[in-house]
Amino acid sequence: MRRSLTNAVLLGLGAPLLFTEPAWAYLDPGTGSMMLQLLLGGVAGALVVGKLYWYRLRGFVTSRFSGKSSHASASVRTDAPDE
Repeated sequence: MRRSLTNAVLLGLGAPLLFTEPAWAYLDPGTGSMMLQLLLGGVAGALVVGKLYWYRLRGFVTSRFSGKSSHASASVRTDAPDE
């Protein structure tokens, strides 16, 4: 059932690509620079998101491959005085 639904959706989305005619559209010189700006903006955005989530990602990878949690050792302070 799920596979036939997936095939129907893919056919529905792909069929218009098979029956297209030439558009004879004009692309001005600014189109290339706009596409380049979109690409560079996406890369810059991905780098900012990567920087924001770096410590969370590093902790997740460390805990996955080392077998011990890095958050548990960071939350316990040994130099704090007892109250």
